[in-house]
Amino acid sequence: MKVSIDTNSGFCFGVVNAIQAAERVLEQESRLYCLGDIVHNNKEVERLTSLGLEIISHEQFQNLRNEKVLIRAHGEPPETYKIALKNGIELIDASCPVVLKLQNNVRIGNEKMQQKDGQLVIYGKQGHAEVAGLAGQTSGEAIVVNSEEDLLEKVDFSRPVNLFSQTTQSIEGFNGIVKTIEAKQKEKGDSNFVINDTICRQVSHRAPQLRIFSQNHDVVVFVSGRKSSNGKYLYGVCKETNPRSFFISSKEEIDLSWFKSGDSIGICGATSTPRWLMDEVAEAIDNL
Repeated sequence: MKVSIDTNSGFCFGVVNAIQAAERVLEQESRLYCLGDIVHNNKEVERLTSLGLEIISHEQFQNLRNEKVLIRAHGEPPETYKIALKNGIELIDASCPVVLKLQNNVRIGNEKMQQKDGQLVIYGKQGHAEVAGLAGQTSGEAIVVNSEEDLLEKVDFSRPVNLFSQTTQSIEGFNGIVKTIEAKQKEKGDSNFVINDTICRQVSHRAPQLRIFSQNHDVVVFVSGRKSSNGKYLYGVCKETNPRSFFISSKEEIDLSWFKSGDSIGICGATSTPRWLMDEVAEAIDNL
């Protein structure tokens, strides 16, 4: 069997920045709090926890006083910064620059929509950390949709619409939402629709790259944390292209029955999958 790792897989720059920020603090201090999982990969979270990173919830954050807390790449709503100021918390802000720019544009876009009785719509996953941060810029007024069904149920197409997207959503899904809004507004006789394609291209370009990668191997082993939305989407791309694609979170989940003698095996992962974990999986397969 021949095993190779996709060179395009692994952490995006926003995740790299957050992890490096945590490591820098933990080189000097024995503990650093992090508001939510620093990355949606349990193995990487376990590694950083062993160095002194302590994951906390928003409820626990509200009760902290005079501590250091890392804000991960997903970003946070304004309320988080207010609580930090009130409680004397020092924030290590590792919000992704792409997300910070998007938050600012969402805030401005919502102000414009309020002036014309319009609606700001975010295409994303309800409850996702990034989406919570975006909706927080609108004081919760934004309409979050994750499907055409959501869209038809929540949006009034006779009123203006300003559309944004969670940075890690699929381009195909976003384009589908755009087409539906355009068609429904046409039915209502309204064409007041602003489209903001805010999908991160570093993430979205991985889908076509993975299609090619999956075509070039007999078996694909996709490595990702099970909480990762990006991981679920990219694994779906692999599975659609190559039916012999398998999702794992660690080397312990590898199944020998997946492979045949002479197979070309490709290992790839999500934007939240560390390279060391893919290396570990490759070594485990080699040892089979």
